[in-house]
Amino acid sequence: MTRTLPAGLTVTARVPASSANLGPGFDTLGMALGIYDEIEVRTTDSGLTIRVEGEGADDVPWGPSHLVVRAIERGLESAGVWADGLDVVCRNAIPHSRGLGSSASAVVGGLAAGRALAAKLDPALGGDADELVQLASEFEGHPDNAAASVLGGIVVSWTETAAGADVADHGRSYRAVRLTPHPSLRPVVLIPQVRSSTAHTRGLLPETVPHGDAAFNVSRAALAVVALTERPDLLLPATADRLHQTQRAPALPLTTRWIERLREAGIAATVSGAGPTVLALGTGEFPAELRELAAADGLRVVEPGLAEGVLAG
Repeated sequence: MTRTLPAGLTVTARVPASSANLGPGFDTLGMALGIYDEIEVRTTDSGLTIRVEGEGADDVPWGPSHLVVRAIERGLESAGVWADGLDVVCRNAIPHSRGLGSSASAVVGGLAAGRALAAKLDPALGGDADELVQLASEFEGHPDNAAASVLGGIVVSWTETAAGADVADHGRSYRAVRLTPHPSLRPVVLIPQVRSSTAHTRGLLPETVPHGDAAFNVSRAALAVVALTERPDLLLPATADRLHQTQRAPALPLTTRWIERLREAGIAATVSGAGPTVLALGTGEFPAELRELAAADGLRVVEPGLAEGVLAG
């Protein structure tokens, strides 16, 4: 039986950005980055008001179709509660359509806020991280970005499909585990001004890949787990990829050029998610001369650090 929340309850969710794939770990490896969106939600007597500040304020719908609102409502529904009205404020810092998991962060933040509101009624309704990964991944269709924003740090995620389940139904379970990053690991992101469509760049990928390329990525993804947690000296070979970056290169010329430049300089660089942001992984200072060249190319260089997962309450 659905219970209705009283008016006047307030929660705030703070959710990190994420980078997916990390080179060879296509739809599997993810990393939470210290760029945060904040979502403030208050229950009201009726209606919906939503305000968006910062990134995306001018190009996202301010109404029931807003992704954060849909996620809040799903979070409430999953807890068996409802609110007659909501006042929502989104303060966004995560760049949109840049390969930094902005949509996953919106979903995770909204779900976490919804469950935190439910927990005001009954702490047992707050749910846990595994449930949040499942709910968020149902929105996304894959768990790498969502799991990173939920769990923080570095994650390995995977999907399990129940026997006899149709791909389009909810027979899929989304799972993830968090890895402990090596303490010296320092992510840097080079963010272009241009945007990229995930649907477009994913559409560039072939339906099948050669066996040799598949074996290459399996070995490098396994090596990436070692490099990210114990042996950062192996980051350069561990971030090599044959499954998606070359195929997406025609749509991401600036990104591709900078990945090649950084890797030639000995820096482990990859496409962040579907791009166009470049993710560089290292243990030392990012070279000043490369920072200057990147700025001249219109890239914003940010050292966000690794982040903890979503917080709501």
